[in-house]
Amino acid sequence: MAFLTTKNLKGDIFGGVTAGIVALPLALAFGIQAFGGIDDPAASSMGALAGLVGATLLGFFASLCGGTPSQISGPTGPMTVITASLISGAWASSQGSFSAVLIAMSLAGIFCGLFQILFGLIRIGKYVRYIPYPVLSGFMSGIGVIIILQQIYPLIGMKSPVMVVDMIAQFPEKVTEITTFIPLLLGLATIAIVQLFPLVTKKVPATLVALIVVTVASLFTGIDEKLTIGNIPAGLPMPFFTKVELDGLNWWALINAALVPGLTLAGLGSIDTLLTSVVADNITKTHHNSNRELIGQGIGNAMAGMFCGIAGAGATMRTVVNVKSGGRTQISGMIHAMFLLAILLGLGSLVKYVPLSVLAGILITVGWGIIDFRGFKDLKRIPRSDAFVLLTVFLMTVFVDLLTAVGIGMVIACVLFMKRMGDLAEGSYVTMDAAEPESPWADEGGIPEEIKHHIFIECFHGPIFFGSISGFNKVMHQVPDEAEVVILRMKRVKFMDQSGVYAMETAIKELQDSGKLVLMTIIQPQPRMILEEMKLIPTVVPQENTFETFEDATEFLKELYKK
Repeated sequence: MAFLTTKNLKGDIFGGVTAGIVALPLALAFGIQAFGGIDDPAASSMGALAGLVGATLLGFFASLCGGTPSQISGPTGPMTVITASLISGAWASSQGSFSAVLIAMSLAGIFCGLFQILFGLIRIGKYVRYIPYPVLSGFMSGIGVIIILQQIYPLIGMKSPVMVVDMIAQFPEKVTEITTFIPLLLGLATIAIVQLFPLVTKKVPATLVALIVVTVASLFTGIDEKLTIGNIPAGLPMPFFTKVELDGLNWWALINAALVPGLTLAGLGSIDTLLTSVVADNITKTHHNSNRELIGQGIGNAMAGMFCGIAGAGATMRTVVNVKSGGRTQISGMIHAMFLLAILLGLGSLVKYVPLSVLAGILITVGWGIIDFRGFKDLKRIPRSDAFVLLTVFLMTVFVDLLTAVGIGMVIACVLFMKRMGDLAEGSYVTMDAAEPESPWADEGGIPEEIKHHIFIECFHGPIFFGSISGFNKVMHQVPDEAEVVILRMKRVKFMDQSGVYAMETAIKELQDSGKLVLMTIIQPQPRMILEEMKLIPTVVPQENTFETFEDATEFLKELYKK
Protein backbone atom coordinates (compact mmCIF):
# COMPACT_ATOMS: atom_id res chain seq x y z
CA MET A 1 0.00 0.00 0.00
CA ALA A 2 1.07 3.57 -0.69
CA PHE A 3 1.55 4.54 2.95
CA LEU A 4 4.02 1.74 3.60
CA THR A 5 7.68 2.74 3.41
CA THR A 6 10.95 0.86 3.89
CA LYS A 7 13.10 3.92 4.67
CA ASN A 8 13.31 2.85 8.33
CA LEU A 9 13.43 -0.88 7.63
CA LYS A 10 16.22 -1.73 10.07
CA GLY A 11 14.57 0.11 12.93
CA ASP A 12 11.20 -1.42 12.07
CA ILE A 13 12.66 -4.93 12.07
CA PHE A 14 14.35 -4.42 15.43
CA GLY A 15 11.28 -2.72 16.88
CA GLY A 16 8.88 -5.34 15.54
CA VAL A 17 10.92 -8.32 16.74
CA THR A 18 11.50 -6.80 20.18
CA ALA A 19 7.82 -5.89 20.50
CA GLY A 20 6.96 -9.44 19.42
CA ILE A 21 9.19 -10.91 22.10
CA VAL A 22 7.59 -8.65 24.70
CA ALA A 23 4.08 -9.32 23.36
CA LEU A 24 4.49 -13.10 23.44
CA PRO A 25 4.18 -13.73 27.21
CA LEU A 26 1.53 -11.02 27.47
CA ALA A 27 -0.58 -12.61 24.75
CA LEU A 28 -0.30 -15.99 26.45
CA ALA A 29 -1.09 -14.55 29.87
CA PHE A 30 -4.10 -12.55 28.71
CA GLY A 31 -5.43 -15.54 26.81
CA ILE A 32 -5.14 -17.80 29.85
CA GLN A 33 -6.77 -15.09 31.98
CA ALA A 34 -9.70 -14.84 29.54
CA PHE A 35 -10.39 -18.57 29.92
CA GLY A 36 -9.73 -18.53 33.66
CA GLY A 37 -13.42 -18.92 34.52
CA ILE A 38 -13.60 -22.33 32.83
CA ASP A 39 -13.10 -25.29 35.12
CA ASP A 40 -11.50 -27.63 32.62
CA PRO A 41 -7.87 -28.77 32.08
CA ALA A 42 -8.06 -27.81 28.39
CA ALA A 43 -8.93 -24.19 29.19
CA SER A 44 -5.34 -23.01 29.69
CA SER A 45 -4.05 -24.31 26.35
CA MET A 46 -7.11 -22.96 24.55
CA GLY A 47 -6.68 -19.61 26.24
CA ALA A 48 -2.99 -19.39 25.39
CA LEU A 49 -3.76 -20.15 21.76
CA ALA A 50 -6.61 -17.61 21.70
CA GLY A 51 -4.29 -14.96 23.09
CA LEU A 52 -1.62 -15.66 20.49
CA VAL A 53 -4.13 -15.72 17.62
CA GLY A 54 -5.64 -12.44 18.80
CA ALA A 55 -2.24 -10.76 19.10
CA THR A 56 -1.17 -12.04 15.67
CA LEU A 57 -4.23 -11.14 13.61
CA LEU A 58 -5.12 -7.90 15.38
CA GLY A 59 -1.48 -6.84 15.39
CA PHE A 60 -1.10 -7.44 11.65
CA PHE A 61 -4.33 -5.94 10.33
CA ALA A 62 -4.40 -2.99 12.74
CA SER A 63 -0.89 -2.06 11.59
CA LEU A 64 -1.68 -2.64 7.92
CA CYS A 65 -4.91 -0.65 7.90
CA GLY A 66 -4.59 1.64 10.93
CA GLY A 67 -3.62 5.28 11.30
CA THR A 68 -0.88 5.16 13.95
CA PRO A 69 2.32 4.03 12.21
CA SER A 70 4.27 2.86 15.26
CA GLN A 71 1.40 1.35 17.25
CA ILE A 72 1.46 -2.29 18.36
CA SER A 73 -1.93 -3.87 19.02
CA GLY A 74 -2.91 -6.99 20.91
CA PRO A 75 -4.78 -8.29 23.95
CA THR A 76 -4.87 -5.81 26.84
CA GLY A 77 -5.94 -6.00 30.47
CA PRO A 78 -9.22 -4.03 30.27
CA MET A 79 -10.32 -5.89 27.13
CA THR A 80 -9.47 -9.26 28.67
CA VAL A 81 -11.64 -8.56 31.70
CA ILE A 82 -14.70 -8.08 29.47
CA THR A 83 -13.83 -11.18 27.43
CA ALA A 84 -13.35 -13.27 30.57
CA SER A 85 -16.78 -12.28 31.83
CA LEU A 86 -18.34 -13.19 28.47
CA ILE A 87 -16.55 -16.56 28.34
CA SER A 88 -17.42 -17.56 31.91
CA GLY A 89 -21.06 -16.59 31.27
CA ALA A 90 -21.20 -18.60 28.05
CA TRP A 91 -19.62 -21.59 29.78
CA ALA A 92 -22.15 -21.50 32.62
CA SER A 93 -25.22 -20.90 30.43
CA SER A 94 -24.26 -23.68 28.00
CA GLN A 95 -23.50 -26.13 30.84
CA GLY A 96 -19.88 -26.63 29.83
CA SER A 97 -19.92 -26.39 26.03
CA PHE A 98 -16.62 -25.32 24.47
CA SER A 99 -18.49 -24.78 21.21
CA ALA A 100 -20.74 -22.20 22.83
CA VAL A 101 -17.74 -20.50 24.43
CA LEU A 102 -15.79 -20.24 21.18
CA ILE A 103 -18.82 -19.00 19.25
CA ALA A 104 -19.71 -16.38 21.89
CA MET A 105 -16.11 -15.17 22.08
CA SER A 106 -15.75 -15.09 18.30
CA LEU A 107 -19.05 -13.29 17.74
CA ALA A 108 -18.17 -10.70 20.39
CA GLY A 109 -14.83 -10.08 18.65
CA ILE A 110 -16.53 -9.74 15.27
CA PHE A 111 -19.16 -7.34 16.68
CA CYS A 112 -16.39 -5.39 18.39
CA GLY A 113 -14.62 -5.01 15.05
CA LEU A 114 -17.77 -3.99 13.18
CA PHE A 115 -18.64 -1.36 15.78
CA GLN A 116 -15.11 0.05 15.66
CA ILE A 117 -15.25 0.28 11.88
CA LEU A 118 -18.53 2.17 12.29
CA PHE A 119 -16.91 4.49 14.85
CA GLY A 120 -14.17 5.27 12.35
CA LEU A 121 -16.59 5.84 9.47
CA ILE A 122 -18.69 8.32 11.47
CA ARG A 123 -15.44 10.03 12.51
CA ILE A 124 -15.69 10.05 16.29
CA GLY A 125 -11.98 9.40 16.72
CA LYS A 126 -11.10 13.09 16.43
CA TYR A 127 -12.48 13.81 19.89
CA VAL A 128 -9.44 12.26 21.59
CA ARG A 129 -7.60 15.51 20.80
CA TYR A 130 -9.58 17.17 23.58
CA ILE A 131 -7.83 15.16 26.30
CA PRO A 132 -6.12 17.78 28.54
CA TYR A 133 -2.40 17.48 29.21
CA PRO A 134 -2.82 16.77 32.98
CA VAL A 135 -5.02 13.78 32.11
CA LEU A 136 -2.49 12.48 29.59
CA SER A 137 0.43 13.13 31.94
CA GLY A 138 -1.22 11.31 34.84
CA PHE A 139 -2.20 8.44 32.55
CA MET A 140 1.30 8.02 31.08
CA SER A 141 3.00 8.26 34.46
CA GLY A 142 0.55 5.77 35.95
CA ILE A 143 1.24 3.35 33.11
CA GLY A 144 4.96 3.72 33.76
CA VAL A 145 4.57 2.95 37.47
CA ILE A 146 2.34 -0.06 36.75
CA ILE A 147 4.90 -1.44 34.30
CA ILE A 148 7.66 -1.13 36.89
CA LEU A 149 5.59 -2.65 39.70
CA GLN A 150 4.45 -5.55 37.53
CA GLN A 151 8.00 -6.39 36.50
CA ILE A 152 9.63 -6.29 39.92
CA TYR A 153 8.39 -9.80 40.67
CA PRO A 154 9.65 -11.43 37.42
CA LEU A 155 12.89 -9.56 38.04
CA ILE A 156 13.40 -11.61 41.20
CA GLY A 157 12.06 -14.82 39.67
CA MET A 158 8.49 -14.77 40.97
CA LYS A 159 5.00 -14.47 39.55
CA SER A 160 3.48 -11.03 39.98
CA PRO A 161 0.13 -10.59 41.76
CA VAL A 162 -2.68 -9.15 39.65
CA MET A 163 -3.63 -6.15 41.79
CA VAL A 164 -1.24 -3.26 42.32
CA VAL A 165 -2.12 -3.12 46.01
CA ASP A 166 -1.11 -6.77 46.34
CA MET A 167 2.13 -6.11 44.46
CA ILE A 168 3.07 -3.52 47.05
CA ALA A 169 1.74 -5.29 50.13
CA GLN A 170 3.19 -8.72 49.35
CA PHE A 171 6.64 -7.58 48.26
CA PRO A 172 8.37 -7.61 51.70
CA GLU A 173 7.17 -11.17 52.29
CA LYS A 174 8.14 -12.33 48.78
CA VAL A 175 11.66 -10.98 49.14
CA THR A 176 12.29 -13.38 52.01
CA GLU A 177 11.29 -16.29 49.75
CA ILE A 178 13.97 -15.69 47.12
CA THR A 179 15.91 -18.92 46.53
CA THR A 180 18.22 -17.79 43.71
CA PHE A 181 19.59 -14.44 42.62
CA ILE A 182 20.23 -15.52 39.02
CA PRO A 183 17.04 -13.90 37.64
CA LEU A 184 17.82 -10.67 39.49
CA LEU A 185 21.37 -10.58 38.15
CA LEU A 186 20.13 -11.22 34.60
CA GLY A 187 17.50 -8.52 34.94
CA LEU A 188 19.95 -5.98 36.33
CA ALA A 189 22.40 -6.83 33.53
CA THR A 190 19.60 -6.18 31.03
CA ILE A 191 18.82 -2.80 32.59
CA ALA A 192 22.52 -1.88 32.55
CA ILE A 193 22.90 -2.75 28.86
CA VAL A 194 19.76 -0.85 27.89
CA GLN A 195 21.00 2.23 29.72
CA LEU A 196 24.69 2.09 28.76
CA PHE A 197 24.74 0.65 25.23
CA PRO A 198 23.46 3.89 23.63
CA LEU A 199 26.68 5.52 24.86
CA VAL A 200 28.52 3.17 22.49
CA THR A 201 26.16 3.40 19.50
CA LYS A 202 22.53 4.19 18.81
CA LYS A 203 22.43 2.45 15.45
CA VAL A 204 21.37 -0.84 17.06
CA PRO A 205 18.49 -0.79 19.58
CA ALA A 206 19.84 -1.38 23.05
CA THR A 207 16.80 -3.45 24.02
CA LEU A 208 17.49 -6.00 21.31
CA VAL A 209 21.17 -6.16 22.24
CA ALA A 210 20.27 -6.73 25.87
CA LEU A 211 17.73 -9.40 24.92
CA ILE A 212 20.21 -11.43 22.87
CA VAL A 213 23.32 -10.97 25.01
CA VAL A 214 21.70 -11.70 28.37
CA THR A 215 19.66 -14.61 26.99
CA VAL A 216 22.82 -16.24 25.63
CA ALA A 217 24.56 -15.63 28.95
CA SER A 218 21.64 -17.20 30.82
CA LEU A 219 22.22 -20.50 29.02
CA PHE A 220 25.41 -20.91 31.08
CA THR A 221 23.78 -20.14 34.43
CA GLY A 222 21.54 -23.19 34.72
CA ILE A 223 18.45 -21.04 35.21
CA ASP A 224 15.26 -22.97 35.96
CA GLU A 225 13.09 -23.54 32.89
CA LYS A 226 10.11 -22.26 34.89
CA LEU A 227 11.77 -18.84 34.86
CA THR A 228 11.92 -18.71 31.05
CA ILE A 229 9.22 -18.23 28.43
CA GLY A 230 9.03 -22.00 27.89
CA ASN A 231 7.18 -24.07 25.30
CA ILE A 232 4.64 -22.31 23.12
CA PRO A 233 1.43 -23.98 21.88
CA ALA A 234 1.57 -24.42 18.11
CA GLY A 235 -1.21 -24.39 15.55
CA LEU A 236 -2.47 -22.67 12.41
CA PRO A 237 -5.39 -20.26 13.01
CA MET A 238 -8.68 -21.61 11.68
CA PRO A 239 -12.14 -19.94 11.46
CA PHE A 240 -14.27 -20.51 14.54
CA PHE A 241 -17.01 -22.33 12.64
CA THR A 242 -14.58 -25.11 11.69
CA LYS A 243 -13.78 -25.83 15.35
CA VAL A 244 -17.23 -26.17 16.87
CA GLU A 245 -20.30 -28.34 16.76
CA LEU A 246 -22.92 -26.16 15.09
CA ASP A 247 -25.91 -28.46 15.48
CA GLY A 248 -28.35 -27.73 18.29
CA LEU A 249 -26.96 -24.28 19.14
CA ASN A 250 -29.34 -21.39 19.83
CA TRP A 251 -27.74 -18.86 17.49
CA TRP A 252 -30.16 -16.07 18.36
CA ALA A 253 -29.34 -16.42 22.05
CA LEU A 254 -25.60 -16.50 21.29
CA ILE A 255 -25.85 -13.37 19.14
CA ASN A 256 -27.80 -11.57 21.85
CA ALA A 257 -25.26 -12.68 24.45
CA ALA A 258 -22.34 -11.42 22.34
CA LEU A 259 -23.81 -8.15 21.04
CA VAL A 260 -23.59 -6.02 24.19
CA PRO A 261 -20.11 -7.34 25.16
CA GLY A 262 -19.06 -6.63 21.57
CA LEU A 263 -20.22 -3.02 21.87
CA THR A 264 -18.53 -2.72 25.26
CA LEU A 265 -15.29 -4.11 23.84
CA ALA A 266 -15.54 -1.67 20.92
CA GLY A 267 -15.95 1.35 23.18
CA LEU A 268 -13.30 0.25 25.63
CA GLY A 269 -10.87 -0.75 22.90
CA SER A 270 -11.37 2.48 20.98
CA ILE A 271 -10.58 4.65 23.99
CA ASP A 272 -7.64 2.44 24.96
CA THR A 273 -6.29 2.52 21.41
CA LEU A 274 -6.62 6.26 20.89
CA LEU A 275 -4.96 6.98 24.23
CA THR A 276 -2.07 4.78 23.14
CA SER A 277 -2.01 6.63 19.81
CA VAL A 278 -1.60 9.90 21.70
CA VAL A 279 1.22 8.36 23.74
CA ALA A 280 2.91 7.23 20.51
CA ASP A 281 2.50 10.73 19.05
CA ASN A 282 4.15 12.27 22.10
CA ILE A 283 7.17 9.99 21.81
CA THR A 284 7.61 10.07 18.03
CA LYS A 285 6.47 13.70 17.52
CA THR A 286 4.01 12.59 14.84
CA HIS A 287 0.23 12.84 14.39
CA HIS A 288 -1.99 9.79 14.03
CA ASN A 289 -5.17 9.49 11.97
CA SER A 290 -7.67 8.55 14.67
CA ASN A 291 -10.55 7.55 12.41
CA ARG A 292 -8.38 5.36 10.21
CA GLU A 293 -6.90 3.84 13.36
CA LEU A 294 -10.37 2.85 14.55
CA ILE A 295 -11.13 1.27 11.17
CA GLY A 296 -7.84 -0.65 11.29
CA GLN A 297 -8.54 -1.82 14.83
CA GLY A 298 -12.01 -2.88 13.74
CA ILE A 299 -10.69 -4.95 10.86
CA GLY A 300 -8.09 -6.54 13.15
CA ASN A 301 -10.56 -7.42 15.90
CA ALA A 302 -13.07 -8.80 13.40
CA MET A 303 -10.36 -11.01 11.90
CA ALA A 304 -9.19 -12.11 15.36
CA GLY A 305 -12.77 -12.98 16.29
CA MET A 306 -13.26 -14.92 13.08
CA PHE A 307 -10.25 -17.12 13.91
CA CYS A 308 -10.97 -17.67 17.64
CA GLY A 309 -8.67 -14.96 18.93
CA ILE A 310 -9.50 -12.68 21.83
CA ALA A 311 -10.18 -9.01 21.11
CA GLY A 312 -7.60 -6.37 21.94
CA ALA A 313 -6.53 -2.79 21.41
CA GLY A 314 -3.53 -0.59 20.94
CA ALA A 315 -1.13 -1.65 23.69
CA THR A 316 0.79 1.15 25.37
CA MET A 317 3.57 -1.03 26.76
CA ARG A 318 4.24 -2.83 23.48
CA THR A 319 3.97 0.36 21.45
CA VAL A 320 6.55 2.11 23.62
CA VAL A 321 8.86 -0.92 23.36
CA ASN A 322 8.50 -0.81 19.59
CA VAL A 323 9.25 2.92 19.38
CA LYS A 324 12.17 2.77 21.81
CA SER A 325 13.63 -0.09 19.74
CA GLY A 326 13.47 1.87 16.50
CA GLY A 327 10.01 1.05 15.08
CA ARG A 328 8.42 3.97 13.24
CA THR A 329 6.16 2.62 10.48
CA GLN A 330 3.37 0.09 9.98
CA ILE A 331 6.01 -2.46 8.98
CA SER A 332 7.14 -2.78 12.60
CA GLY A 333 3.66 -3.81 13.74
CA MET A 334 3.34 -6.27 10.87
CA ILE A 335 6.75 -7.79 11.70
CA HIS A 336 5.66 -8.09 15.32
CA ALA A 337 2.61 -10.03 14.11
CA MET A 338 4.63 -12.20 11.74
CA PHE A 339 6.97 -13.06 14.60
CA LEU A 340 3.99 -14.24 16.65
CA LEU A 341 2.69 -16.16 13.64
CA ALA A 342 6.04 -17.96 13.45
CA ILE A 343 5.57 -18.94 17.08
CA LEU A 344 2.13 -20.27 16.22
CA LEU A 345 3.60 -22.29 13.38
CA GLY A 346 6.07 -24.02 15.67
CA LEU A 347 9.17 -21.85 16.07
CA GLY A 348 8.63 -21.43 19.79
CA SER A 349 11.82 -23.34 20.48
CA LEU A 350 13.80 -20.30 19.32
CA VAL A 351 12.48 -18.08 22.08
CA LYS A 352 11.59 -20.51 24.84
CA TYR A 353 14.97 -19.93 26.54
CA VAL A 354 14.46 -16.18 27.01
CA PRO A 355 14.36 -15.53 30.79
CA LEU A 356 11.32 -13.66 32.06
CA SER A 357 13.65 -11.48 34.13
CA VAL A 358 15.26 -10.23 30.91
CA LEU A 359 11.87 -9.09 29.64
CA ALA A 360 11.24 -7.57 33.07
CA GLY A 361 14.47 -5.60 32.84
CA ILE A 362 13.52 -4.24 29.42
CA LEU A 363 10.06 -3.26 30.59
CA ILE A 364 11.33 -1.55 33.73
CA THR A 365 13.46 0.75 31.58
CA VAL A 366 10.43 1.38 29.38
CA GLY A 367 8.24 2.19 32.38
CA TRP A 368 10.84 4.58 33.75
CA GLY A 369 11.10 6.31 30.39
CA ILE A 370 7.42 7.14 30.03
CA ILE A 371 6.90 8.62 33.52
CA ASP A 372 6.33 12.35 33.07
CA PHE A 373 8.89 13.61 35.59
CA ARG A 374 8.61 17.13 34.19
CA GLY A 375 4.89 17.17 34.96
CA PHE A 376 5.53 16.16 38.57
CA LYS A 377 8.37 18.67 38.95
CA ASP A 378 6.05 21.48 37.85
CA LEU A 379 3.19 20.52 40.18
CA LYS A 380 3.84 23.54 42.43
CA ARG A 381 3.98 25.92 39.46
CA ILE A 382 0.91 24.88 37.47
CA PRO A 383 -2.68 25.85 38.49
CA ARG A 384 -3.94 23.85 41.45
CA SER A 385 -6.82 22.51 39.40
CA ASP A 386 -4.41 21.04 36.83
CA ALA A 387 -2.25 19.56 39.59
CA PHE A 388 -5.34 17.99 41.19
CA VAL A 389 -6.38 16.42 37.87
CA LEU A 390 -2.88 15.07 37.18
CA LEU A 391 -2.54 13.46 40.62
CA THR A 392 -6.07 12.07 40.55
CA VAL A 393 -5.57 10.42 37.16
CA PHE A 394 -2.15 9.13 38.19
CA LEU A 395 -3.39 7.51 41.40
CA MET A 396 -6.51 6.07 39.79
CA THR A 397 -4.46 4.69 36.89
CA VAL A 398 -2.17 2.89 39.32
CA PHE A 399 -4.69 1.71 41.90
CA VAL A 400 -8.01 1.43 40.00
CA ASP A 401 -7.83 1.01 36.22
CA LEU A 402 -6.79 2.99 33.18
CA LEU A 403 -10.13 3.80 31.61
CA THR A 404 -11.86 4.73 34.87
CA ALA A 405 -8.93 7.03 35.60
CA VAL A 406 -9.16 8.74 32.23
CA GLY A 407 -12.95 8.98 32.42
CA ILE A 408 -12.97 10.54 35.89
CA GLY A 409 -10.01 12.73 34.98
CA MET A 410 -11.85 14.05 31.94
CA VAL A 411 -14.99 14.75 33.98
CA ILE A 412 -13.02 16.62 36.66
CA ALA A 413 -11.03 18.55 34.04
CA CYS A 414 -14.20 19.53 32.19
CA VAL A 415 -15.99 20.62 35.36
CA LEU A 416 -13.00 22.70 36.48
CA PHE A 417 -12.66 24.19 33.02
CA MET A 418 -16.34 25.14 32.93
CA LYS A 419 -16.02 26.68 36.38
CA ARG A 420 -13.08 28.78 35.22
CA MET A 421 -14.98 29.87 32.12
CA GLY A 422 -18.04 30.61 34.23
CA ASP A 423 -15.97 32.69 36.64
CA LEU A 424 -14.45 34.59 33.72
CA ALA A 425 -17.87 35.15 32.20
CA GLU A 426 -19.31 36.34 35.51
CA GLY A 427 -16.45 38.76 35.92
CA SER A 428 -16.82 40.14 32.41
CA TYR A 429 -20.52 41.15 32.53
CA VAL A 430 -20.54 44.91 33.12
CA THR A 431 -23.02 47.74 32.75
CA MET A 432 -22.76 51.46 32.07
CA ASP A 433 -24.01 52.16 35.59
CA ALA A 434 -21.75 49.74 37.46
CA ALA A 435 -19.47 50.85 40.28
CA GLU A 436 -16.53 50.58 37.88
CA PRO A 437 -18.31 51.20 34.58
CA GLU A 438 -16.97 50.10 31.26
CA SER A 439 -16.32 52.96 28.86
CA PRO A 440 -19.09 53.31 26.30
CA TRP A 441 -18.33 51.51 23.06
CA ALA A 442 -17.44 53.72 20.11
CA ASP A 443 -20.81 53.25 18.40
CA GLU A 444 -22.77 54.45 21.46
CA GLY A 445 -21.93 58.11 21.00
CA GLY A 446 -24.94 58.78 18.80
CA ILE A 447 -27.52 58.60 21.59
CA PRO A 448 -28.86 62.12 22.24
CA GLU A 449 -28.05 63.44 25.72
CA GLU A 450 -31.67 64.29 26.43
CA ILE A 451 -32.78 60.62 26.22
CA LYS A 452 -29.72 58.92 27.75
CA HIS A 453 -31.23 58.89 31.23
CA HIS A 454 -34.11 56.78 29.91
CA ILE A 455 -31.78 54.08 28.57
CA PHE A 456 -29.79 51.33 30.28
CA ILE A 457 -27.17 49.47 28.21
CA GLU A 458 -26.10 45.95 29.22
CA CYS A 459 -22.86 44.77 27.59
CA PHE A 460 -22.14 41.02 27.55
CA HIS A 461 -18.72 39.44 27.05
CA GLY A 462 -18.21 35.75 26.26
CA PRO A 463 -20.60 32.80 26.19
CA ILE A 464 -23.89 32.73 28.08
CA PHE A 465 -24.05 29.11 29.21
CA PHE A 466 -24.89 27.08 32.29
CA GLY A 467 -21.56 27.90 33.90
CA SER A 468 -22.11 31.67 33.65
CA ILE A 469 -25.81 31.86 34.59
CA SER A 470 -25.06 33.08 38.13
CA GLY A 471 -23.12 36.09 36.85
CA PHE A 472 -25.67 36.74 34.11
CA ASN A 473 -28.55 36.87 36.59
CA LYS A 474 -26.55 39.12 38.89
CA VAL A 475 -25.99 41.84 36.29
CA MET A 476 -29.52 41.54 34.92
CA HIS A 477 -30.85 42.40 38.36
CA GLN A 478 -28.77 45.60 38.36
CA VAL A 479 -31.10 47.31 35.89
CA PRO A 480 -32.34 50.51 37.63
CA ASP A 481 -36.07 50.95 38.15
CA GLU A 482 -36.10 54.33 36.37
CA ALA A 483 -34.79 52.87 33.08
CA GLU A 484 -37.43 52.77 30.36
CA VAL A 485 -35.38 51.01 27.68
CA VAL A 486 -32.85 48.21 28.20
CA ILE A 487 -30.44 47.48 25.35
CA LEU A 488 -28.78 44.06 25.44
CA ARG A 489 -25.51 44.27 23.53
CA MET A 490 -24.78 40.79 22.08
CA LYS A 491 -21.81 41.64 19.87
CA ARG A 492 -19.31 39.70 22.00
CA VAL A 493 -21.56 36.72 22.76
CA LYS A 494 -20.63 33.98 20.31
CA PHE A 495 -22.31 31.06 22.07
CA MET A 496 -25.46 30.34 24.07
CA ASP A 497 -26.77 27.04 25.35
CA GLN A 498 -30.23 26.01 26.52
CA SER A 499 -29.56 27.19 30.06
CA GLY A 500 -28.49 30.58 28.74
CA VAL A 501 -31.61 30.96 26.59
CA TYR A 502 -33.92 30.08 29.49
CA ALA A 503 -32.13 32.49 31.82
CA MET A 504 -32.32 35.26 29.24
CA GLU A 505 -36.01 34.58 28.60
CA THR A 506 -36.78 34.81 32.32
CA ALA A 507 -34.79 38.04 32.71
CA ILE A 508 -36.38 39.69 29.66
CA LYS A 509 -39.91 38.79 30.76
CA GLU A 510 -39.24 40.27 34.21
CA LEU A 511 -38.03 43.48 32.60
CA GLN A 512 -41.03 43.61 30.29
CA ASP A 513 -43.41 42.92 33.19
CA SER A 514 -41.97 46.00 34.93
CA GLY A 515 -42.82 48.10 31.87
CA LYS A 516 -39.40 48.22 30.23
CA LEU A 517 -38.74 47.94 26.51
CA VAL A 518 -35.99 45.41 25.67
CA LEU A 519 -33.85 45.78 22.53
CA MET A 520 -31.07 43.46 21.30
CA THR A 521 -28.19 44.51 19.06
CA ILE A 522 -25.64 42.69 16.89
CA ILE A 523 -26.64 39.09 17.61
CA GLN A 524 -23.97 36.59 16.51
CA PRO A 525 -25.00 33.65 14.26
CA GLN A 526 -25.11 30.87 16.86
CA PRO A 527 -27.01 32.87 19.52
CA ARG A 528 -29.46 34.14 16.89
CA MET A 529 -30.07 30.62 15.63
CA ILE A 530 -30.83 29.19 19.09
CA LEU A 531 -32.88 32.25 20.10
CA GLU A 532 -35.01 31.80 16.99
CA GLU A 533 -35.20 28.02 17.36
CA MET A 534 -36.38 28.42 20.96
CA LYS A 535 -38.89 31.11 19.78
CA LEU A 536 -37.47 33.76 22.11
CA ILE A 537 -37.23 35.76 18.91
CA PRO A 538 -39.89 36.86 17.90
CA THR A 539 -42.24 35.61 20.65
CA VAL A 540 -40.55 37.39 23.58
CA VAL A 541 -38.42 39.93 21.73
CA PRO A 542 -40.14 41.00 18.49
CA GLN A 543 -38.02 40.89 15.35
CA GLU A 544 -38.32 44.68 14.96
CA ASN A 545 -36.64 45.09 18.36
CA THR A 546 -33.43 43.35 17.20
CA PHE A 547 -30.83 45.35 15.27
CA GLU A 548 -27.84 44.53 13.09
CA THR A 549 -25.93 47.60 14.34
CA PHE A 550 -26.09 49.85 17.36
CA GLU A 551 -26.59 52.81 15.06
CA ASP A 552 -29.85 51.21 13.87
CA ALA A 553 -30.96 50.92 17.49
CA THR A 554 -30.03 54.57 18.06
CA GLU A 555 -32.19 55.68 15.11
CA PHE A 556 -35.05 53.57 16.48
CA LEU A 557 -34.75 55.32 19.86
CA LYS A 558 -34.66 58.77 18.27
CA GLU A 559 -37.92 58.02 16.45
CA LEU A 560 -39.42 56.48 19.60
CA TYR A 561 -38.78 59.56 21.73
CA LYS A 562 -39.96 61.93 19.01
CA LYS A 563 -43.39 60.47 19.65
